[in-house]
Formats: sequence, structure tokens, C-alpha cells
Amino acid sequence: MHQTPDDRPIYRLLTGKDDRAFCERVSEALDQGWRLYGSPALAWDTENSCMKAAQAVVWHEADVLK
Repeated sequence: MHQTPDDRPIYRLLTGKDDRAFCERVSEALDQGWRLYGSPALAWDTENSCMKAAQAVVWHEADVLK
């Protein structure tokens, strides 16, 4: 098994409002050793009137297929 920070699963889906804070969370994950998995997704949140973003990341040592 691959050792990830804080014993997190090797796959994570980062979600949140599409803003600087979300981009910084993704950047922080990349700095920690995670890598992007697939393309980001965007969707309009009608309840909060804002764009929401999602980006999957996997641990750099994980052997995953796309």
C-alpha cells in the first residue's frame, strides 16, 4: 500500500467554489505529491449562485488507469 499524507486514500476529489482558494487547495495537493487525475469539472450552483469546481487527484505512487 502507498503511504499518503495523513493516511488519506490514494484517490481524492477536491471540490469547492471556483475561486482562488480552490486553486490554492489543488496547488497545495500537487506540492504534497498528488497528481491530477482527469480534467476538472465545473457546474453552476443555483442555490448559492456561484460556479463550483471539482478536480480529482491521485497519490503520485499510485498505479491507476485512466
